[in-house]
Amino acid sequence: MSQLVEQRNAGLSSIAPGTDGTNVRAMSVATSLFFMWGFLTSLNDTLIPHLKSVFDLDYTQAMLVQFAFFSSYFVFAFPAGKVIEWLGYKRTMVVGLVIMTAGAFLFIPASRVPSFDLFLAALIVLAAGITVLQVAANPYVANLGPQGTASSRLNLAQAFNSFGTFLAPIFGGYLILSKLQMLPTSTEVTGTALQAQRLQQASRVDGPYLGIAITLAVLATALALINLPKLTFTQDLRPGEADPSTSDRLRNHSQLFLGALGILLYVGAEVAIGSFLISYLQLPDIGNLNARTASLYVSLYWGGAMVGRFIGSAILRRFSTGRVLALAASIAGILVVTSMVGFGHVAVISMVAVGMFNSIMFPSIFALGIADLGPLTGRGSSIMVAAIVGGALIPLLQGRIADSSIGLHHAFFLPFICYVYIAAFGLTRRRATTIA
Repeated sequence: MSQLVEQRNAGLSSIAPGTDGTNVRAMSVATSLFFMWGFLTSLNDTLIPHLKSVFDLDYTQAMLVQFAFFSSYFVFAFPAGKVIEWLGYKRTMVVGLVIMTAGAFLFIPASRVPSFDLFLAALIVLAAGITVLQVAANPYVANLGPQGTASSRLNLAQAFNSFGTFLAPIFGGYLILSKLQMLPTSTEVTGTALQAQRLQQASRVDGPYLGIAITLAVLATALALINLPKLTFTQDLRPGEADPSTSDRLRNHSQLFLGALGILLYVGAEVAIGSFLISYLQLPDIGNLNARTASLYVSLYWGGAMVGRFIGSAILRRFSTGRVLALAASIAGILVVTSMVGFGHVAVISMVAVGMFNSIMFPSIFALGIADLGPLTGRGSSIMVAAIVGGALIPLLQGRIADSSIGLHHAFFLPFICYVYIAAFGLTRRRATTIA
C-alpha cells in the first residue's frame, strides 16, 4: 500500500491514494463543501411548490425544476473530469464554487421579471457548479485514506451533506413558503394585476439566494487560500489523463457502469420522493397539511438520511458494503409500498422514514463503482456523477404519472422499482468487492 509522500509542490503536500491514515484537515474542508451542495439541492424541494404556485404549473411542469437542475450533472460531469486533469482537485473545487456563486446571483433577476425560464436557467448554472464540485470532491474524499475505509469516509462526508439537506427545508419553509398562497389563474386575473401578484410572490427568493451567493463567494475565496494535499497516483498518468487505452480499460471495470446505473436510480428515487413530498403530504387522505408544515416533514426526511449516514459510517467499518446497501434498499422499497397502500399517519411516517435508509446508498454505490480504478478515478468519477441525471429523469416521469389517472399517491411505484435494482446491485457486489 502506498505511503504518504513527503514533498511540497507549489505550496501543497501530496498524498498517495490508499495511505494508512486519513488526512483530517483536508477531510474537514471537504465536508463543508458536501454540506453546501446538500443544502442547495434540498432547497429545490421548497422552491418547487413555490414556483408551482407562482406560475400555476402542473406536476410535470413543476418537475422541470429538477429536470433542469439534475440534467446539468449529465452535461457538465465529463467536462469537469477534464478540468481536474488541467487544474487538479483543489482548484477544480474552487471553480465549482465560483460557478455556484454565479448561479445563486441569477435568481435575483429571475425573480424580478419574474420568469420561470430564467429560474430554470439559474438552476442550470447553479447545478453546473455543484457538478464540478462533486466530480472533484467525491473521489478526493474517497482517496484521502485507506481504500478499505473509502465507503466509511464518504458516508461521513455525506452525513454533513445530509445536515445541509436537513436544514434547507426549514430555511426554505420559513423564508419562502411561510406566506405561500395559490395565485389566481390567468382566467380570474389578467394583465398587470396578475403580473404584480407573481412579482410579489417570486421576490421571496431574493433574500435567501443573495445570502447563499455571498456565502459561496466567501467559501471559494477561503478554499483558494487554504493549502490542501494533492492526490498523486503510483502510475505516471494523472486521474483521467488522455491515454489511447483509457476507454478500453474503463470497459474492463463492469462495477463502474453497474454502479453508475445504481446512482441514476438511487438519485432519481430520492429526489422524486423529496420533490413530491410537500404535495403528497397536502393530500387530504395522506396528511392534509399546509405547505410550510409539510416542509418540516421534508426536513425530517432529509434529517433521517443525516442520522443514517453517521450511523452508517460506523456500520460500514464492520460489515460488507454490498450487504448493507442491499438491506437498506430492501427496507426503503418496503416502506414505499407501505405508504402507497396506506393512508393518514401510516402513509406519512413510512414515506418520511425512507430517508433513513436512503442514507448510505449514494456513498456506498459510489465507492463500489470507483473501487480499484487507480489513475482512471477522475474519468470514473465523471461517469458516476453524470449518472446523477436520474434526478432529472425519474421525478419528471413520476410527475407525468401523477398527472395521469393513477394520481400522486400511487405514482411512487417508480421509486420502488429503483430500490429493487439497488438491492440487487448490493447483493451482487457483496463478494466481488469489499471496501469497508
